[in-house]
Amino acid sequence: MALRFFRLVVPSGAAAWKPVSPMQTAKIHTSAVRNLRYGWLAYVMGERASSRFKENSKIISIDGNLASGKGVLAQELAEKLGMLYMPEPDTHYVDKMTKEKVPLDQAFNGNCSLEKFYLEPKASDGNSYRLQAWMYLMRLLQYSDAVEHLLTTGQGVILERSPFSDVVFLEAMFKEGYIRKQCVNHYNEIKGISICEFLPPHLVIYVDSPAEEVQKKLKASGKPYLQNVPLSYLKSIETAYKKTFLPKISEEAEVLTYGAVEAQDVEKVVEDIECLKFQKGPWVNQNDVSFHHMRMLVEDKQRVTSLTSFPSFIPEITIGAHELDSTYYAFKSLPGKRYAEGYNEDVGDKGIWLK
Repeated sequence: MALRFFRLVVPSGAAAWKPVSPMQTAKIHTSAVRNLRYGWLAYVMGERASSRFKENSKIISIDGNLASGKGVLAQELAEKLGMLYMPEPDTHYVDKMTKEKVPLDQAFNGNCSLEKFYLEPKASDGNSYRLQAWMYLMRLLQYSDAVEHLLTTGQGVILERSPFSDVVFLEAMFKEGYIRKQCVNHYNEIKGISICEFLPPHLVIYVDSPAEEVQKKLKASGKPYLQNVPLSYLKSIETAYKKTFLPKISEEAEVLTYGAVEAQDVEKVVEDIECLKFQKGPWVNQNDVSFHHMRMLVEDKQRVTSLTSFPSFIPEITIGAHELDSTYYAFKSLPGKRYAEGYNEDVGDKGIWLK
């Protein structure tokens, strides 16, 4: 699978995955250095996640169609509630978390293009499903960052969308003929063996913006690749949210729904959140033992990534061994990739020194 390359080049550990946000008020207090990372010994010595929890120690996901105002609401809520805001990840989420100076080539980022998806959604090279599979992984990694931040610092997190709601795009893509049934089956298998390892958000806030309004906003964005997004695709996303995702997630999490105009009244949204009792879902049944195992999982990004590996031949995302090796060595030849962080190559008369 193309995603296997990801596991070869990304170091394990939380240090490479600290959330980057202008509104960040706390950091993940872990390190890639093994003797500084959280582990069973820390738990034995009395480290307890629940001791940091306060009223707003929650994970909140802001969901909705494209250009529905999710980002603005998420940022304002984070500021009001003193929570960490995590913007929606893009295809270069890995580059940002590993602090690349410039975004790496798409060959190292899922070999997919968001722009191409909107311009050629039915491209014969399988870009649409590669994008869907890659974005699910990016959201899963970001969600693991959110859970890690919550358990490590006690500070709540607000993020735009979560891997739990990715199914709405899958359904819309299939309905519009952008991906094949085999891809849908593969995605469902991947999600079935990975999302079950994570607890859902405490609260999902859905911003209900009509597809027609969404299309107008996309055209007004000025981005060339968003000028001709089909209305039928936007309506398919809206339908999938209302008929598939929201009914299912409401069984495990609190759900609040607002129109696009209502969502602008942040004070009202905050009041509604404060009225919730948060007695629904699996979070209420957790204890420090389960939090310990959860924290061990989410700090190991290699392990999180491996959850999405499913042995099935899907032409859209399958690459050969020679191509895998070629991509791997191309990555290792990039500046700063040959040695671990903190080491430099100095070639002189005495050979190569690591310092």
